[in-house]
Amino acid sequence: MAKVLIVDDAKIMRLHITKLLKELGHEVIAEAKNGSEALASYKEHKPNYVTMDITMPASEDIKSGIDAVGRIVEFDPSAVVIMVSAQGDKEKVIEAIENGAAHFVQKPVTIDKLREAIDKVTV
Repeated sequence: MAKVLIVDDAKIMRLHITKLLKELGHEVIAEAKNGSEALASYKEHKPNYVTMDITMPASEDIKSGIDAVGRIVEFDPSAVVIMVSAQGDKEKVIEAIENGAAHFVQKPVTIDKLREAIDKVTV
């Protein structure tokens, strides 16, 4: 069982991902609705995985989920971040990976997509 931080500005999406992760046997230890909260929660909780939306309101000096990934990986190079977004265009996926994301799941999120992503990033 992994401990997971969920980052998405939409509460309904956080609830949906929480439900799926629990069905997969994982524990959601924290949620965040923007990049600044994500970085602070990561530092506090040290999760095994992070699910991160790309499009979120800017907060302080973090403009998007992609920026947040970079900041989390800068803080902890071993961080495992799975991007979860409706924006599946190739440029965004490449930018997320270049900033340190380990994998990408396109919305709508299903239990199978989430399981596959976690299986791919599990060491």
